[in-house]
Amino acid sequence: MTRREEGPMDGFWDWFWLMVWWFFLIAYLVVLFQIVADLFRDKELSGWWKALWVVALVLVPYLSALVYVIARGRGMAERHAVEERRRREIMDDYVRATAGTGRAPSSEIAEAKALYDAGTIDHTEFVRLKAKALA
Repeated sequence: MTRREEGPMDGFWDWFWLMVWWFFLIAYLVVLFQIVADLFRDKELSGWWKALWVVALVLVPYLSALVYVIARGRGMAERHAVEERRRREIMDDYVRATAGTGRAPSSEIAEAKALYDAGTIDHTEFVRLKAKALA
């Protein structure tokens, strides 16, 4: 009998180990992008240190990524939390500004009518506020 020629990926274990290696590669790339983002986010680290970290990440990628996460991991998490908080505040401010007051049109018209009755605004201003509330 002759032995069948096998291709490079014919066995289950070949596929399994390929998936394991892909998983570690993707996980490493996620960590690498987080490290690079943290380097540029850190305002206390000088440009020379940033350049040194980037060179280390290129020359000895896995070791330098591991050292970076161990040495600067806590600060990395704090800087990420501050950045996330800042983004959330900007988004909340934007939503508040674009959503308006959130009051019902009837309450806005009633408030405008009270101002008109008190003589604070004139009839044209009352009509404008009423149209704005109904829009």
